[in-house]
Amino acid sequence: MEDRVQRLRMLLTREGLDGYLITDPANILYFTGFSGGSGMLISARENVLYVHGVDYVAARGSVKGCRIARMGWGERLDLKVAEAIKDLGIKHLGFDVLTASTFLKLKKALNRVELSPKQELVWRLRRVKDAAELERMRRAAELTAAGIRRACEIVQPGMRERELAAEIEYTMRRLGSDGVAFDTIVASGPHSAHPHAGCTDRRIQRGDLVVIDVGARYQHYCADLTRTLVVGKPTERQARILRLVAEAQERAIQLVRAGVEARKVDEAARTVIEEGGYGQYFVHGVGHGVGLEVHEPPSLNPKSEQILEENCVVTVEPGIYLPGFGGVRIEDTILVLRDGAETLTKLPRVFG
Repeated sequence: MEDRVQRLRMLLTREGLDGYLITDPANILYFTGFSGGSGMLISARENVLYVHGVDYVAARGSVKGCRIARMGWGERLDLKVAEAIKDLGIKHLGFDVLTASTFLKLKKALNRVELSPKQELVWRLRRVKDAAELERMRRAAELTAAGIRRACEIVQPGMRERELAAEIEYTMRRLGSDGVAFDTIVASGPHSAHPHAGCTDRRIQRGDLVVIDVGARYQHYCADLTRTLVVGKPTERQARILRLVAEAQERAIQLVRAGVEARKVDEAARTVIEEGGYGQYFVHGVGHGVGLEVHEPPSLNPKSEQILEENCVVTVEPGIYLPGFGGVRIEDTILVLRDGAETLTKLPRVFG
Protein backbone atom coordinates (compact mmCIF):
# COMPACT_ATOMS: atom_id res chain seq x y z
CA MET A 1 0.00 0.00 0.00
CA GLU A 2 2.89 2.37 0.71
CA ASP A 3 3.87 2.39 -2.97
CA ARG A 4 0.37 3.67 -3.80
CA VAL A 5 0.84 6.54 -1.37
CA GLN A 6 4.21 7.29 -2.93
CA ARG A 7 2.69 7.41 -6.42
CA LEU A 8 -0.01 9.76 -5.15
CA ARG A 9 2.68 11.99 -3.63
CA MET A 10 4.32 12.24 -7.05
CA LEU A 11 1.03 13.37 -8.55
CA LEU A 12 0.59 15.92 -5.75
CA THR A 13 3.99 17.43 -6.52
CA ARG A 14 3.07 17.81 -10.19
CA GLU A 15 -0.17 19.55 -9.20
CA GLY A 16 1.58 21.92 -6.79
CA LEU A 17 -0.10 20.39 -3.74
CA ASP A 18 1.70 19.79 -0.43
CA GLY A 19 -1.10 17.82 1.21
CA TYR A 20 -4.08 15.63 0.39
CA LEU A 21 -7.15 14.74 2.45
CA ILE A 22 -9.01 11.48 1.77
CA THR A 23 -12.49 10.87 3.21
CA ASP A 24 -14.04 8.42 0.73
CA PRO A 25 -14.00 4.98 2.47
CA ALA A 26 -13.03 3.14 -0.74
CA ASN A 27 -10.09 5.50 -1.27
CA ILE A 28 -8.93 5.06 2.33
CA LEU A 29 -9.10 1.30 1.84
CA TYR A 30 -7.11 1.58 -1.42
CA PHE A 31 -4.24 3.44 0.24
CA THR A 32 -4.16 1.61 3.59
CA GLY A 33 -5.72 -1.82 3.09
CA PHE A 34 -7.90 -0.97 6.09
CA SER A 35 -11.66 -0.55 5.93
CA GLY A 36 -12.33 1.23 9.23
CA GLY A 37 -10.71 4.63 8.66
CA SER A 38 -12.65 7.88 8.98
CA GLY A 39 -10.13 10.03 7.12
CA MET A 40 -6.54 10.09 5.90
CA LEU A 41 -4.15 13.02 5.56
CA ILE A 42 -1.10 12.68 3.31
CA SER A 43 1.81 15.11 3.39
CA ALA A 44 5.53 15.12 2.72
CA ARG A 45 6.31 14.82 6.44
CA GLU A 46 3.87 12.08 7.47
CA ASN A 47 0.63 10.27 6.73
CA VAL A 48 -2.13 10.23 9.32
CA LEU A 49 -5.05 7.79 9.46
CA TYR A 50 -7.94 8.89 11.66
CA VAL A 51 -9.96 6.13 13.33
CA HIS A 52 -12.56 5.86 16.06
CA GLY A 53 -11.82 3.90 19.21
CA VAL A 54 -13.57 0.73 18.00
CA ASP A 55 -11.11 0.49 15.09
CA TYR A 56 -7.95 1.73 16.81
CA VAL A 57 -6.40 -1.61 17.82
CA ALA A 58 -7.14 -3.19 14.44
CA ALA A 59 -5.61 -0.22 12.62
CA ARG A 60 -2.48 -0.28 14.78
CA GLY A 61 -2.04 -3.96 13.96
CA SER A 62 -2.51 -3.80 10.21
CA VAL A 63 -1.76 -0.36 8.76
CA LYS A 64 1.83 0.43 7.76
CA GLY A 65 3.35 3.79 6.90
CA CYS A 66 0.76 5.86 8.80
CA ARG A 67 0.45 7.44 12.19
CA ILE A 68 -2.82 6.21 13.65
CA ALA A 69 -4.76 9.07 15.24
CA ARG A 70 -7.51 7.98 17.61
CA MET A 71 -10.67 10.07 17.60
CA GLY A 72 -12.34 10.43 20.98
CA TRP A 73 -16.02 10.61 21.81
CA GLY A 74 -17.62 13.55 20.02
CA GLU A 75 -14.42 14.66 18.30
CA ARG A 76 -14.96 16.13 14.83
CA LEU A 77 -12.83 14.99 11.92
CA ASP A 78 -12.67 18.47 10.39
CA LEU A 79 -11.21 19.97 13.58
CA LYS A 80 -8.67 17.17 14.00
CA VAL A 81 -7.60 17.50 10.37
CA ALA A 82 -7.41 21.30 10.53
CA GLU A 83 -5.10 21.06 13.55
CA ALA A 84 -2.81 18.60 11.75
CA ILE A 85 -2.73 20.70 8.57
CA LYS A 86 -1.55 23.70 10.57
CA ASP A 87 1.08 21.63 12.41
CA LEU A 88 2.39 20.16 9.13
CA GLY A 89 2.58 23.57 7.47
CA ILE A 90 0.39 22.57 4.52
CA LYS A 91 -0.46 25.54 2.29
CA HIS A 92 -2.27 23.93 -0.64
CA LEU A 93 -4.50 20.98 0.21
CA GLY A 94 -6.14 18.70 -2.32
CA PHE A 95 -9.04 16.43 -1.38
CA ASP A 96 -11.13 13.66 -2.88
CA VAL A 97 -14.67 14.31 -1.64
CA LEU A 98 -16.04 16.59 1.07
CA THR A 99 -19.58 17.48 2.03
CA ALA A 100 -20.43 21.13 1.57
CA SER A 101 -20.67 21.48 5.35
CA THR A 102 -17.20 19.99 5.97
CA PHE A 103 -15.65 22.06 3.17
CA LEU A 104 -17.02 25.29 4.64
CA LYS A 105 -15.82 24.36 8.14
CA LEU A 106 -12.32 23.61 6.85
CA LYS A 107 -12.32 26.78 4.80
CA LYS A 108 -13.13 28.80 7.90
CA ALA A 109 -10.59 27.02 10.11
CA LEU A 110 -7.84 27.20 7.45
CA ASN A 111 -8.29 30.66 6.02
CA ARG A 112 -4.70 30.74 4.74
CA VAL A 113 -4.78 27.29 3.15
CA GLU A 114 -5.96 26.80 -0.43
CA LEU A 115 -8.42 23.89 -0.76
CA SER A 116 -8.72 22.18 -4.16
CA PRO A 117 -11.00 19.29 -5.23
CA LYS A 118 -8.68 16.75 -6.86
CA GLN A 119 -10.54 13.42 -6.90
CA GLU A 120 -9.20 12.63 -10.37
CA LEU A 121 -5.70 12.17 -8.89
CA VAL A 122 -6.93 9.11 -7.02
CA TRP A 123 -8.78 7.77 -10.04
CA ARG A 124 -5.59 7.97 -12.12
CA LEU A 125 -4.26 5.28 -9.79
CA ARG A 126 -7.42 3.28 -9.05
CA ARG A 127 -8.52 2.93 -12.69
CA VAL A 128 -5.57 0.69 -13.54
CA LYS A 129 -5.45 -2.51 -11.50
CA ASP A 130 -2.24 -4.16 -10.32
CA ALA A 131 -1.60 -7.92 -10.22
CA ALA A 132 -2.94 -8.36 -6.68
CA GLU A 133 -6.15 -6.50 -7.50
CA LEU A 134 -6.68 -8.53 -10.66
CA GLU A 135 -6.20 -11.79 -8.77
CA ARG A 136 -8.99 -10.81 -6.36
CA MET A 137 -11.24 -9.68 -9.18
CA ARG A 138 -10.76 -12.97 -11.03
CA ARG A 139 -11.88 -14.80 -7.91
CA ALA A 140 -14.85 -12.48 -7.47
CA ALA A 141 -15.79 -13.20 -11.09
CA GLU A 142 -15.56 -16.97 -10.54
CA LEU A 143 -17.79 -16.78 -7.49
CA THR A 144 -20.32 -14.63 -9.32
CA ALA A 145 -20.47 -17.07 -12.23
CA ALA A 146 -21.04 -19.92 -9.78
CA GLY A 147 -24.00 -18.06 -8.33
CA ILE A 148 -25.70 -17.67 -11.70
CA ARG A 149 -24.95 -21.29 -12.63
CA ARG A 150 -26.83 -22.29 -9.49
CA ALA A 151 -29.74 -20.06 -10.50
CA CYS A 152 -29.94 -21.79 -13.88
CA GLU A 153 -30.08 -25.18 -12.14
CA ILE A 154 -32.91 -24.38 -9.73
CA VAL A 155 -35.11 -21.70 -11.29
CA GLN A 156 -38.66 -22.96 -11.77
CA PRO A 157 -42.22 -21.72 -11.97
CA GLY A 158 -43.63 -20.78 -8.57
CA MET A 159 -40.29 -19.71 -7.08
CA ARG A 160 -40.28 -16.17 -5.73
CA GLU A 161 -37.69 -13.70 -7.02
CA ARG A 162 -36.37 -13.29 -3.46
CA GLU A 163 -35.92 -17.05 -3.07
CA LEU A 164 -33.79 -17.27 -6.20
CA ALA A 165 -31.71 -14.27 -5.09
CA ALA A 166 -31.13 -15.91 -1.69
CA GLU A 167 -29.96 -19.16 -3.31
CA ILE A 168 -27.52 -17.25 -5.52
CA GLU A 169 -26.07 -15.31 -2.60
CA TYR A 170 -25.83 -18.42 -0.43
CA THR A 171 -23.92 -20.25 -3.16
CA MET A 172 -21.42 -17.42 -3.53
CA ARG A 173 -20.96 -17.14 0.23
CA ARG A 174 -20.50 -20.87 0.66
CA LEU A 175 -17.76 -20.85 -1.99
CA GLY A 176 -15.85 -17.96 -0.44
CA SER A 177 -17.49 -14.63 -1.23
CA ASP A 178 -17.28 -11.93 1.43
CA GLY A 179 -20.75 -10.76 0.44
CA VAL A 180 -22.40 -9.02 -2.49
CA ALA A 181 -21.06 -6.06 -4.40
CA PHE A 182 -24.58 -4.60 -4.72
CA ASP A 183 -28.18 -5.59 -4.08
CA THR A 184 -28.92 -8.65 -6.20
CA ILE A 185 -31.43 -8.21 -9.02
CA VAL A 186 -33.81 -11.03 -9.92
CA ALA A 187 -36.53 -9.53 -12.11
CA SER A 188 -39.08 -11.74 -13.85
CA GLY A 189 -41.80 -11.26 -16.44
CA PRO A 190 -42.89 -7.63 -16.95
CA HIS A 191 -40.75 -6.74 -13.91
CA SER A 192 -37.63 -7.52 -16.01
CA ALA A 193 -38.32 -4.43 -18.15
CA HIS A 194 -37.01 -2.28 -15.26
CA PRO A 195 -33.18 -2.15 -15.46
CA HIS A 196 -32.79 -1.60 -11.68
CA ALA A 197 -35.73 -3.72 -10.59
CA GLY A 198 -34.26 -5.37 -7.49
CA CYS A 199 -36.21 -8.46 -6.42
CA THR A 200 -39.70 -8.89 -4.99
CA ASP A 201 -42.13 -11.53 -3.78
CA ARG A 202 -43.38 -12.04 -7.33
CA ARG A 203 -43.60 -15.71 -8.26
CA ILE A 204 -41.74 -16.62 -11.44
CA GLN A 205 -44.02 -18.02 -14.12
CA ARG A 206 -43.46 -20.36 -17.03
CA GLY A 207 -42.51 -18.38 -20.12
CA ASP A 208 -41.03 -15.49 -18.10
CA LEU A 209 -37.89 -13.66 -19.01
CA VAL A 210 -35.79 -13.53 -15.82
CA VAL A 211 -32.99 -10.96 -15.58
CA ILE A 212 -30.39 -11.93 -12.95
CA ASP A 213 -27.80 -9.26 -12.15
CA VAL A 214 -25.40 -10.13 -9.34
CA GLY A 215 -21.88 -9.50 -8.13
CA ALA A 216 -19.71 -11.22 -5.53
CA ARG A 217 -17.24 -9.30 -3.41
CA TYR A 218 -13.93 -10.99 -2.65
CA GLN A 219 -11.31 -9.38 -0.40
CA HIS A 220 -13.00 -6.02 -1.05
CA TYR A 221 -13.04 -6.36 -4.88
CA CYS A 222 -16.16 -6.69 -7.01
CA ALA A 223 -17.45 -8.46 -10.08
CA ASP A 224 -20.64 -7.76 -12.03
CA LEU A 225 -22.52 -10.28 -14.17
CA THR A 226 -25.98 -10.39 -15.76
CA ARG A 227 -27.73 -13.18 -17.59
CA THR A 228 -31.32 -13.39 -18.83
CA LEU A 229 -33.06 -16.74 -18.58
CA VAL A 230 -36.31 -17.96 -20.08
CA VAL A 231 -38.37 -20.28 -17.90
CA GLY A 232 -39.33 -22.93 -20.43
CA LYS A 233 -39.06 -22.62 -24.19
CA PRO A 234 -38.53 -19.04 -25.45
CA THR A 235 -41.02 -17.52 -27.84
CA GLU A 236 -39.76 -16.39 -31.23
CA ARG A 237 -39.74 -12.78 -30.05
CA GLN A 238 -37.86 -13.60 -26.84
CA ALA A 239 -35.29 -15.63 -28.77
CA ARG A 240 -34.76 -12.82 -31.28
CA ILE A 241 -34.19 -10.22 -28.56
CA LEU A 242 -31.79 -12.53 -26.72
CA ARG A 243 -29.78 -13.09 -29.92
CA LEU A 244 -29.74 -9.36 -30.67
CA VAL A 245 -28.44 -8.41 -27.22
CA ALA A 246 -25.84 -11.19 -27.34
CA GLU A 247 -24.64 -9.95 -30.74
CA ALA A 248 -24.50 -6.36 -29.46
CA GLN A 249 -22.36 -7.44 -26.53
CA GLU A 250 -20.04 -9.47 -28.77
CA ARG A 251 -19.53 -6.51 -31.13
CA ALA A 252 -18.75 -4.22 -28.23
CA ILE A 253 -16.29 -6.61 -26.57
CA GLN A 254 -14.47 -7.08 -29.88
CA LEU A 255 -13.70 -3.35 -29.78
CA VAL A 256 -12.34 -3.30 -26.22
CA ARG A 257 -8.59 -2.72 -25.99
CA ALA A 258 -6.22 -0.12 -24.53
CA GLY A 259 -6.41 3.23 -26.27
CA VAL A 260 -10.00 2.89 -27.50
CA GLU A 261 -12.48 5.66 -26.70
CA ALA A 262 -15.07 4.37 -24.23
CA ARG A 263 -17.93 5.89 -26.25
CA LYS A 264 -16.89 3.78 -29.27
CA VAL A 265 -17.60 0.60 -27.30
CA ASP A 266 -21.05 1.93 -26.45
CA GLU A 267 -21.58 2.88 -30.10
CA ALA A 268 -20.72 -0.62 -31.31
CA ALA A 269 -23.41 -2.23 -29.14
CA ARG A 270 -25.95 0.52 -29.70
CA THR A 271 -25.63 0.28 -33.47
CA VAL A 272 -26.53 -3.43 -33.43
CA ILE A 273 -29.60 -2.79 -31.30
CA GLU A 274 -30.71 0.20 -33.37
CA GLU A 275 -30.36 -1.75 -36.60
CA GLY A 276 -32.44 -4.50 -35.00
CA GLY A 277 -35.27 -2.00 -34.43
CA TYR A 278 -34.98 -1.65 -30.64
CA GLY A 279 -32.75 1.43 -30.27
CA GLN A 280 -35.22 3.39 -28.14
CA TYR A 281 -35.37 0.51 -25.65
CA PHE A 282 -31.64 0.53 -24.84
CA VAL A 283 -31.87 3.09 -22.06
CA HIS A 284 -28.45 3.13 -20.37
CA GLY A 285 -24.76 3.23 -21.17
CA VAL A 286 -23.10 0.00 -22.21
CA GLY A 287 -20.81 -0.24 -19.20
CA HIS A 288 -18.74 1.13 -16.35
CA GLY A 289 -15.53 0.49 -14.48
CA VAL A 290 -15.34 -2.05 -11.63
CA GLY A 291 -12.91 -2.47 -8.75
CA LEU A 292 -13.25 -1.74 -5.05
CA GLU A 293 -16.65 -0.36 -6.03
CA VAL A 294 -19.05 -1.81 -8.54
CA HIS A 295 -19.40 1.53 -10.35
CA GLU A 296 -16.13 3.30 -11.04
CA PRO A 297 -14.59 5.25 -13.92
CA PRO A 298 -14.44 4.87 -16.83
CA SER A 299 -18.02 5.27 -18.01
CA LEU A 300 -18.88 3.62 -21.31
CA ASN A 301 -21.73 5.71 -22.71
CA PRO A 302 -22.41 7.88 -25.77
CA LYS A 303 -21.09 11.05 -24.07
CA SER A 304 -17.97 9.57 -22.46
CA GLU A 305 -14.67 11.28 -23.22
CA GLN A 306 -12.58 8.67 -21.40
CA ILE A 307 -10.02 6.35 -22.98
CA LEU A 308 -9.70 2.70 -21.99
CA GLU A 309 -6.38 1.85 -20.37
CA GLU A 310 -4.52 -1.43 -20.13
CA ASN A 311 -5.46 -3.35 -16.97
CA CYS A 312 -8.57 -1.37 -16.22
CA VAL A 313 -11.67 -3.52 -15.67
CA VAL A 314 -15.06 -2.62 -17.14
CA THR A 315 -18.47 -4.11 -17.74
CA VAL A 316 -20.12 -4.50 -21.14
CA GLU A 317 -23.88 -4.79 -20.63
CA PRO A 318 -26.26 -3.93 -23.48
CA GLY A 319 -29.96 -4.39 -22.84
CA ILE A 320 -33.42 -4.08 -24.33
CA TYR A 321 -36.36 -3.23 -22.04
CA LEU A 322 -39.92 -3.46 -23.37
CA PRO A 323 -42.59 -2.13 -20.95
CA GLY A 324 -45.28 -4.69 -20.30
CA PHE A 325 -43.32 -7.45 -22.06
CA GLY A 326 -39.99 -7.80 -20.27
CA GLY A 327 -36.31 -7.09 -20.62
CA VAL A 328 -33.05 -8.71 -21.66
CA ARG A 329 -29.60 -7.72 -20.42
CA ILE A 330 -26.33 -9.60 -20.88
CA GLU A 331 -23.33 -8.35 -18.91
CA ASP A 332 -19.78 -9.47 -18.28
CA THR A 333 -16.81 -8.13 -16.36
CA ILE A 334 -14.01 -7.48 -18.85
CA LEU A 335 -10.27 -6.89 -18.38
CA VAL A 336 -8.84 -4.40 -20.87
CA LEU A 337 -5.61 -5.67 -22.44
CA ARG A 338 -3.07 -3.95 -24.65
CA ASP A 339 -4.37 -5.66 -27.78
CA GLY A 340 -7.82 -6.89 -26.80
CA ALA A 341 -9.92 -8.01 -23.85
CA GLU A 342 -10.32 -10.90 -21.44
CA THR A 343 -13.74 -11.87 -20.13
CA LEU A 344 -13.39 -12.58 -16.41
CA THR A 345 -16.97 -13.78 -15.87
CA LYS A 346 -16.97 -17.01 -17.84
CA LEU A 347 -20.49 -18.18 -18.70
CA PRO A 348 -22.46 -18.77 -21.91
CA ARG A 349 -24.24 -15.59 -23.00
CA VAL A 350 -27.51 -17.41 -23.62
CA PHE A 351 -28.71 -20.59 -21.88
CA GLY A 352 -30.86 -23.30 -23.40
